[in-house]
Amino acid sequence: MHVHHTLARAIAAVLLLSGASAFGQPGQAARPPLLFKEDWRVPKHEGPATDENTRFTPEVAANDRVEAHLYGPGSAPVRAAEHEGRVDLWNGLATSPVAVTLRDKRNYVDLTGLARLRWIVRTNAIHTLYPIVKLADGTLVVGDRAITTAGEFVQVEIAFGGMRWYKLDPQKLIVLPEVKNPDLAKVDEVGLISLQAGGGHGIAGSFNLSTVELYAKATPR
Repeated sequence: MHVHHTLARAIAAVLLLSGASAFGQPGQAARPPLLFKEDWRVPKHEGPATDENTRFTPEVAANDRVEAHLYGPGSAPVRAAEHEGRVDLWNGLATSPVAVTLRDKRNYVDLTGLARLRWIVRTNAIHTLYPIVKLADGTLVVGDRAITTAGEFVQVEIAFGGMRWYKLDPQKLIVLPEVKNPDLAKVDEVGLISLQAGGGHGIAGSFNLSTVELYAKATPR
């Protein structure tokens, strides 16, 4: 009996940490299904992969229904690389803040309610990531929910409710005044942003953005 109680407590702890319920509750809203998944790919190049010949291009998006976008005046050096058997995007040589977003070619996405963004990320040397979305009217806004992983690849899950949102200058990625109650029910792009420049190779300030999944309702464009 003691073993059964211990196992039950362990299962409950896992469910609480994951933010999911395996069984659901009567009347409880269901989480939206997986809308898209992106695993990234290294762009075609000749010879060994280098910082120059594997830079970000639209080709890094492996999913045909998804477009990847890069923001930041010094974001050109962002490159694709392989770590832990996965491809990720790395900003170590970027000379400005960098945002990476994804856009479903066919749909706007609804990030309200139980919508979730799951992303395998790594941050080094107190680098910090924040959620970013492009609203249907073209406005870029950044949320105040900070993500750091202390040098480890971690799958993070982001819920979009309960955040404060701030407008971004789309060219410089400068944070502007707060945006009250942005319409997250009709979002054009969703992603992550670092408000810091990269620190270069080695254990310096940088991020790696690996496999991403978006669980959200869709509205045809």
